Amino acid sequence: MDFSSSIISLFLHFLLISSLVCPINSSETVNHQLVNQTIRSEHELHELKKLITTRLQQINKPAIKTIQSSDGDTIDCILTHKQPAFDHHLLKGQKPLDLPERSIGHNQINNLSDFFQSWSLSGESCPDGTIPIRRITEEDILRVDSISRFGRKDADHSKQEQAYVSVGGDGYTGAKATINLWRPRTESRYEYSTGQIWIFAETGEAIEAGWQVFYHLYGDTRPRLFIYWTADNYEGTGCYNLKCPGFVQTNKKILLGGALEPTSLYNGQQYEFPLKIWKDEKNGHWWLEYGNGDIIGYWPSSLFKRLQGEGDFAQFGGQVLNLNTTGFHTSTQMGSGHFDSGRFKKAAYIRNMQVAVNSENIWIDLPDPEYGANKPGCYDVRGRYSRNWGNLIFYGGPGRNANCR
Repeated sequence: MDFSSSIISLFLHFLLISSLVCPINSSETVNHQLVNQTIRSEHELHELKKLITTRLQQINKPAIKTIQSSDGDTIDCILTHKQPAFDHHLLKGQKPLDLPERSIGHNQINNLSDFFQSWSLSGESCPDGTIPIRRITEEDILRVDSISRFGRKDADHSKQEQAYVSVGGDGYTGAKATINLWRPRTESRYEYSTGQIWIFAETGEAIEAGWQVFYHLYGDTRPRLFIYWTADNYEGTGCYNLKCPGFVQTNKKILLGGALEPTSLYNGQQYEFPLKIWKDEKNGHWWLEYGNGDIIGYWPSSLFKRLQGEGDFAQFGGQVLNLNTTGFHTSTQMGSGHFDSGRFKKAAYIRNMQVAVNSENIWIDLPDPEYGANKPGCYDVRGRYSRNWGNLIFYGGPGRNANCR
């Protein structure tokens, strides 16, 4: 269905519902009401189309090259200095920085198995001086409730359920881990499930990165590489991936919001990827590194206040958005959809978790880790330490079950 058809369908649906609830006094009254209603609705339709067109123009930049992915995504190769980040009023006129020097303690962690992003299977790639951006469509916009909040998280923290390990108190300049990749089932297209890393400040500032299943955002249920940032506790700033000005991408090979495959199988082959967030003390920016040393880009320090310095907390684990209002808990899964008692190949894991401390970015094992789950009967977490996998958690669960309240 094209954009115009989708809008018209919504318009006709609105007219039908409105006509059903209109009080019927006489045929003349009804006709008059419907005429006025049609005029109002046509005006609203016109304004909605204008809003959507404007939003798409803001997000989708002119492409130097376009690549069609096998999973249905359209990838635009955008000049690095024309990417959405530089629409931010604090970043206007800037260009992407050169890649920083590696932080002390940098080491590559080999994947348990090879994995890839679906769009790379085409054999096409973006040319030098550009970055890949997943094109936003009219259908993407029409899935959201509010155009102004497109690409943003639900700010109601009570709907977000987590199973995690957290450290805090000393100030952190980085967090890294190897994250097990799964494809959990979500009950509603409006709910999501993640495996990720967070760095928080007490002021409500945060940066996030990991994998996510979220139909509402992407239009399918594939796990996708995602990032997020906020400077005001998820109220009005920040967004997923490159859907608003902020994060500056420098890598032409990695697609933020791109599907990841293959995914781990219960009691079968496991897939994972290293992920690292660290602060460059020369300029204060927070850099993101993926896989075996691929730097994706950075969150400029000017986006934040407290995070212009150190982070107060680092956290690793899974998160589910629970929107079920039926009186029962959602059946949206976290991780593999199985509790940690299943262990390796059965429960999702995050391993080799470390944090960076002080201006030299010295990487250390988690100091005094705290484990938590706000709905342990639905999703739980268990931590341990091993010689090869360092700080490790198994986490997740099925959601709705006899012990889930």
